[in-house]
Amino acid sequence: MALTIEQNPLYTLNVAGQEVIFTVLDAATVSAYYNVRYKAEVHISETDIDLNTSVSIGTFKTNPNNAGAGMFNFRQVVESFVSPDNLAAIGSEYKTETTSATTTHPLHLIDKYSLNNNNVRYLKIRFTVEGSTTASSAASIIDTEDSSQYTLINGYLKHTDVQDRDASGNFGFDTTYLTMKVTPEGYYLTNAPLTQNANIEDYGTLSFLATPNPSFPSTTTVDNVLYTFYDTSGTPYLFTELVNNTDANGGNTTWDSDTKNQLLHIGCFPANLRNWSSVMTGAMANNLSYYTVQLRNSYDTAISKTFTININCPTLKGFEPIRLAWLNQWGAWDYYTFTMKSTKTISTKGSTYQQIEGTWNDSIYIPSGYKGGTKAFRVNATEKIKMNTDFVNEAEAELFEELINSPEVYVLEGFQTDPTNPLLNNYVTPVRLTTSNFAKKTIANDKLIQYTFEVEKSKTLRTQSV
Repeated sequence: MALTIEQNPLYTLNVAGQEVIFTVLDAATVSAYYNVRYKAEVHISETDIDLNTSVSIGTFKTNPNNAGAGMFNFRQVVESFVSPDNLAAIGSEYKTETTSATTTHPLHLIDKYSLNNNNVRYLKIRFTVEGSTTASSAASIIDTEDSSQYTLINGYLKHTDVQDRDASGNFGFDTTYLTMKVTPEGYYLTNAPLTQNANIEDYGTLSFLATPNPSFPSTTTVDNVLYTFYDTSGTPYLFTELVNNTDANGGNTTWDSDTKNQLLHIGCFPANLRNWSSVMTGAMANNLSYYTVQLRNSYDTAISKTFTININCPTLKGFEPIRLAWLNQWGAWDYYTFTMKSTKTISTKGSTYQQIEGTWNDSIYIPSGYKGGTKAFRVNATEKIKMNTDFVNEAEAELFEELINSPEVYVLEGFQTDPTNPLLNNYVTPVRLTTSNFAKKTIANDKLIQYTFEVEKSKTLRTQSV
């Protein structure tokens, strides 16, 4: 008798929002024993899992199906153990001030690097089959089989994402193209175009999988990020910025297998660089047209695609820019600055009561003109913002598709002068996207492409109560 894992995820790196199917089988036990059940002891951890010492998060049971096998889908289980990073990890910096347990800042504002807190977890499962020798006797464990260790990231699959399958029936989506490598270079955790526009005051991050390929660790480990700046004529500045992936910069000097090191964030938009960069705070910034971002290994070889950020020219129409940040497919953040016309509307909803005229709790009755009639007990105000893009290209349609599907959307404020010991609660405002329909536009159908979105601030302004 032997318990075997007949089916498991095809790849060890998986997004938590896909089906996480395991099938186990012990045909001999099913045919020879009574009350047979398959059990799965699930372990999820931030460190490498030793099933003999690790504490499980739960045990799940199932009866044999008609083929004698036990099938488990752990998607709903693992989804609750990963979540997006909203705050930067301890050790990252904001305007050169190091994050601690008591001094926190939003992830979007980081100077250089940040580890992940919630995006990645490990999964490992111990399967057992139990049965009894008679119909009335107690069941006991017959055999045990352990799974491999899997890495889970806070993402999901779209219906258009093609999954692979091997001869054993194992299936999954190949995410290895997202990992860093020399040829071809790795991708960032975004489906957005590799060329984006941003205002000089805009914050934002790029995220990437930092797990080195065990076969080529020296060439697939992120050693630094290189920023190359270009002036309005397209000529590169002689001065570049090189930011090493070290503990002092919020990264990891020595990489280890803890989940916090598997996915890193870099603050690479103009305002992030203004927090510390001499290029972005000096005279050269006045003539800056665009710059590129590229991850490199210790041999100064590129191991990521080149990401380009064009600096928007100041608008002369006086439109207030609105920058949105939203959670994308891979559990990281995408951004877009709406630079055209935007309108803000405030709607109020309150409760009323009938106030008694005059004074009824005194020695004499005194009428007062301000008393009486219908009064507002409390007024709650909700703000809505309708915003328009500039004319965009077709490649940005997927960016906006993920915006309308995202469960987390925020309005992100730009670079500003902070007071002493700031709480930094004024940079990120949660909003709800009220635009419910999105039609992809094409040049063939629509000629010039422009989109309009509306958001509603999630927090209600509570006024005085009377």
